[in-house]
Amino acid sequence: MKRRDFLKTSAAIGAAGICTGLMGGCSDRNKPERFNFNILGTGGGLKLSFYPYELQLRHTFTVSSYSRKTTPGVQVQIDYEGFTGYGEASMPPYLGQSVETVTTFLSKVDMSQFRDPFQMETILAYIDSLSPGDGAAKAAIDIALHDLTGKIIGLPWWRIWGLDASKAPDTTFTIGIDTPDVVREKTRECVDRFNILKVKVGLDNDKEMIGTIREITDLPLAVDANQGWKDREKALDEIFWLYENGVVMVEQPMAKERMDDNAWITERSPIPVFADESIQRLADIPSIKGAYNGINIKLMKCTGMREAWKMVNYARTEGMKVMVGCMTETSCAVSAAAQLSPAVDFADLDGNLLITNDLYKGMEVIDGKITLSDLPGIGIRKI
Repeated sequence: MKRRDFLKTSAAIGAAGICTGLMGGCSDRNKPERFNFNILGTGGGLKLSFYPYELQLRHTFTVSSYSRKTTPGVQVQIDYEGFTGYGEASMPPYLGQSVETVTTFLSKVDMSQFRDPFQMETILAYIDSLSPGDGAAKAAIDIALHDLTGKIIGLPWWRIWGLDASKAPDTTFTIGIDTPDVVREKTRECVDRFNILKVKVGLDNDKEMIGTIREITDLPLAVDANQGWKDREKALDEIFWLYENGVVMVEQPMAKERMDDNAWITERSPIPVFADESIQRLADIPSIKGAYNGINIKLMKCTGMREAWKMVNYARTEGMKVMVGCMTETSCAVSAAAQLSPAVDFADLDGNLLITNDLYKGMEVIDGKITLSDLPGIGIRKI
């Protein structure tokens, strides 16, 4: 028997025991029967299925460019020899993707041609070749494939990557732009559960937002301008004011096209400046080096865990700080991103905490800290 086959067979026995004991079994009865699955491929290959699933937000979510009460999404699974891997696509407005674009992309994917899920480089290169964009749809397949292979091996991905779960950082909890009364309510709801908060800024009420939060708590704050600031000197003045008021980092001060202005701010800022909208994928890192202190990696932008891991390591070689973030997502995609968390400086993995209709239980936040389990794959179970 080949070494790889021996490893897969032995791990499958162990993973099956874990799956049965902690996840209620891996049989078809775990599939949500209320959905119609689009199964592609038969005869021993990988089987892909997917269905739309709209996320319901606990509060209206407002940033500098829009507000929303829901986030469109698509749930994905890949089946192989009794194992199931779960994935997810989440599409907030600024990504320019929709349920229709995601399902159209997924309908083009033929996973049945692949007989070995461990050929991840080949499989994901094929997925990436199908279009120049569609990052969220590609991420959904990537996450499901990582979940599947981790379950076959019987290990979570943080272990496969050789990370120490105890080094996972605190996660921020996001407070969107709102009226002072609502900001007070949101702050009171979360202040006892988190060690750092994230505040959306970028409009003309930034100081009011921070001042209102400071009425409730003196916790450290991160801020995200979402490209909302228009004048670099005013932006820098505000960053110094924010620093004096306990802000420890800032994301995307100005529009991503204004690279020189963002670089000017970064050079003078008293706190680290992170790129968010300015960076999508691995290939973007060289072009923004020097314009920001660090990068915010999001699976929905970079096509998933495979590329995110490469981005973490490349950014480190360039001396840049690293943050891992998320969209509004279920515990599926959030837990997938959390597998990277022991390797980063900042984490914003609260997307599952912002919704009322999660499908999974996965990564937990305990005393404000990201807490990873030993569940195999991306560390989730269906609820």
